[in-house]
Amino acid sequence: MSLPIRLVAGLGNPGREYAGTRHNCGFWFVERLASALGSRFSVEAKFAGEVAKAGETRILKPSTFMNLSGRAVALSARFFGIDPDAILVVHDELDLRPGDVKMKLGGGVAGHNGLRDIHAQLGSRDFWRMRIGIGHPRDSEHPEQQVVDFVLHPPRVAERAAIDDALARALAAWPAIASGDMERAMLELHTRPAKDVP
Repeated sequence: MSLPIRLVAGLGNPGREYAGTRHNCGFWFVERLASALGSRFSVEAKFAGEVAKAGETRILKPSTFMNLSGRAVALSARFFGIDPDAILVVHDELDLRPGDVKMKLGGGVAGHNGLRDIHAQLGSRDFWRMRIGIGHPRDSEHPEQQVVDFVLHPPRVAERAAIDDALARALAAWPAIASGDMERAMLELHTRPAKDVP
């Protein structure tokens, strides 16, 4: 068993213009999680974000832009005395198909600027990551599209449906994640077949 998760940070960009973009998958998950747990977000300037509380767990949406996500995560972790391995960061993942969701502890940042800043601010890579697949432009109808442009646009209808399915599966695995039973959570997430996206 791992430590119970005490901080869930969903990554995204603040502002209505970014709300439906692929880069905001992390926000989509934590908004669903807070709602399911009967909690609401409130602006907490001292944590540079919006925070919801469910029992001993804090749910965080950084109000900085993606590249500066680490400030909000580190401020929250230090204030509440939360170790990196009791933190779950939820983010979009280019290297997974829409509909796929995977979890892991630690690892590299794979070019993801939000993860890079969290690593820098925490001084540790040993936090949990939930990776929500969004696909890669090389596999899309427009393989020439730049990654930065791709992540800042909304997914296609079929892709969004697949992502929503992944988010629902992730939410169903939350009780195992919250209790620190990551082996069971990963088994649930990784062995469920994802729907194919046309």
